Amino acid sequence: MLDTEATLEIAELVAEFKPGNADLIPALHKVQHRYGYVPREAMGVVAKQLRLGEAQVYGAVTFYSELRVIPPPQTRIDWCSGPACRLKGGENVRLALESVLEIGMEENTAGDKVGLHLAQCNGTCDFAPQIWVDGKVVGPLTAADTITLARELKEKN
Repeated sequence: MLDTEATLEIAELVAEFKPGNADLIPALHKVQHRYGYVPREAMGVVAKQLRLGEAQVYGAVTFYSELRVIPPPQTRIDWCSGPACRLKGGENVRLALESVLEIGMEENTAGDKVGLHLAQCNGTCDFAPQIWVDGKVVGPLTAADTITLARELKEKN
């Protein structure tokens, strides 16, 4: 790994964390707090600092849903994958979002304007099928409603 200005900054950021102290998640949280996500080069720096394999660090980052590997979007859409939403047509909602926004799950549009993310049921099943736009429940949705909303969000951003 090359020592660039970015990797040196990350190394300084995580210098307080020690190998063998169960510091992986706190180190990753600190990186994400600084950058808004965990950049790829940060994983190598954290692995080196904690004497772990990069695969172990990558595994933790991709396992925990509160950690991100891409920058946060200006507008975040969370698609509910819970059973009530799926039974009431949630799959069509997802397909409409992906089609209109031209991105897949866990991706952002160009310039990180809108991001589409997988989410789990939050107990608001009365609104199924639903999505959350920047944390706000939107639903129940039809595929047509979803297309209209996705177009509005795409144009707004």
